[in-house]
Amino acid sequence: MGINIELRKISDRELRFIIYDEDRHSLPNLIVKLALKKPGVIYSAYILEHPLASYPEVVILTDGSVHPLEILTSVIEEAKTLAEKFLNEFNEALISVSQKRD
Repeated sequence: MGINIELRKISDRELRFIIYDEDRHSLPNLIVKLALKKPGVIYSAYILEHPLASYPEVVILTDGSVHPLEILTSVIEEAKTLAEKFLNEFNEALISVSQKRD
């Protein structure tokens, strides 16, 4: 099953969207944590009304100096970079362990 997104609200300062995915915490939590580190972001969180019956709504609010879509784009790029770095380091660790066993 893929991930689906529903855009709830977009303005110059606010972005709200729902992430339809069975894992209701990992992706929204990553987006929120990375967004909070960005200049211009004044609030970032996700709302999960019920852990079994709803999906998370991600909210990003800015001070107006940067559009929230720019924040989201930056967050996605940063998450992609972090994932690639993790995979590279994990593969290097596997190779290292494999060589030690030989």
